[in-house]
Amino acid sequence: MAIPSFVDTVTLTVIAGNGGHGCASVHREKFKPLGGPDGGNGGNGGSVVIRVDPGLTTLVDYHRQSRRVAPNGQPGRGDYRAGTHAEDVVLSVPEGTVVSDADTGELLADLVGDDAELIVAHGGRGGLGNQSLASASRKAPGFALLGEDGEQRKITLELKVLADIGLVGFPSAGKSSLIAAISAARPKIADYPFTTLVPNLGVVIAGDITYTVADVPGLIEGASDGRGLGHDFLRHIERCQAIVHVIDCATYEPGRDPISDLDIIEGELAAYGGLEDRPRMIVLNKMDVPDAMELAEMVEPDIRERGLEVHMVSTKTGVGLVKLTHAMAALVAKQRAAQPPRPAPRIVVKPKPVAGGPEFTIRQQGDGDGGHLWRVRGDKPERWIRQTDFSNAEAVGYLADRLNKLGVEDELLSLGAQRGDTVAIGGEDAVVFDFAPQVDIGAELLSRRGEDNRMQELRPAARRRRAKDAVYHEHKAAERSVNAAIDGVDWDDEEGEDDAPAGS
Repeated sequence: MAIPSFVDTVTLTVIAGNGGHGCASVHREKFKPLGGPDGGNGGNGGSVVIRVDPGLTTLVDYHRQSRRVAPNGQPGRGDYRAGTHAEDVVLSVPEGTVVSDADTGELLADLVGDDAELIVAHGGRGGLGNQSLASASRKAPGFALLGEDGEQRKITLELKVLADIGLVGFPSAGKSSLIAAISAARPKIADYPFTTLVPNLGVVIAGDITYTVADVPGLIEGASDGRGLGHDFLRHIERCQAIVHVIDCATYEPGRDPISDLDIIEGELAAYGGLEDRPRMIVLNKMDVPDAMELAEMVEPDIRERGLEVHMVSTKTGVGLVKLTHAMAALVAKQRAAQPPRPAPRIVVKPKPVAGGPEFTIRQQGDGDGGHLWRVRGDKPERWIRQTDFSNAEAVGYLADRLNKLGVEDELLSLGAQRGDTVAIGGEDAVVFDFAPQVDIGAELLSRRGEDNRMQELRPAARRRRAKDAVYHEHKAAERSVNAAIDGVDWDDEEGEDDAPAGS
């Protein structure tokens, strides 16, 4: 099956990269086997960024490959080496792309303007190494924090073509022929309905004004309810500054005439909604057909009575096209002048506001078996849970210290939690444990939570050297005692007699 050349709606699954784990390492070198912690931090994971590319006109690049994954950050290493941050994945889209959450329908961004961009999935932060976790009270941490997982979400990209003039009308009314006649665009043109299956864009230059023209294919009666192709392409009129009706005055279909065609298309635009404020212009096409000229002269007064500007043209012979292009240019210039000037883009740093409420919440829930559990929710506790390596007792002790400092333990006690109650931190992937207040986790292995006794102990070489020194001093003391017993002389007393004055 061939890949279409124009795609204006796609659904993507975007996955940001995970942060690299921190490293738990002890610096070692000759004569200094325990030189302190030197584990580096993990690198941040890559984010998924959507950025406007002025050279694109379609979302076809995402038609088949609907899953985009950013790389993970590198883990930290010993000798104070931090992991490498992963590069972001940039998804280029045309200007006018609307980004929304596919699951909730929430509008995330409307990307208008050169280089406009949106981070749709943030990469996970890298975990801290034990060198960054060291402090005055925790001189040698034997653990590191894990990297956080990157965000994952499903998004919908919807393209709404940016054009100054939107051409609307029945199939085969001559919209594509008109664009081909007044611009360099070369859309497919044929004499059967629904020849145009995708919106066509053309750039028109009239005097000193340059503007873009787009046609919306397949508008028929009932298009706003899903008939024909107009249901899929009506969205492309939303950004047009003016609407031009192209009416076929040479059709041989029964029951059709310029006035009824105009009323039907206007009815579909009204049913779609939001286009009432756009100025209108009427183009009576195919004036190269004799019967069409007579019909156009008959209906022109009726259309002008509605306050609409009318132009009679022929895309085949070029009659009336120059006048039409200048009339559309004047209409575009009027609309541009009525709009407020667009301010120059500037980068504004908007930090997230500090939450005024509590940093965590605790509520009691039934477990379905007659018992209860205490559910702890909050950004900090849940993030700390994800960063903890539960296979390391010292890391679990560090987590307990953080939760206790945050006030989770005190809040549980104030709410009536008892020793042995079940506590769950998080949502569906919660970590569940038994509540044990004032218990130093890891104390069975370490003297103080967060410290490594290896740094306080003597090295084996030092212990051997001190043992030899003790044996040596014991032998010397024993030798002095033996010599003193054999000689029967108290050397200290004899030295005192020699130093005494004569005649004393």
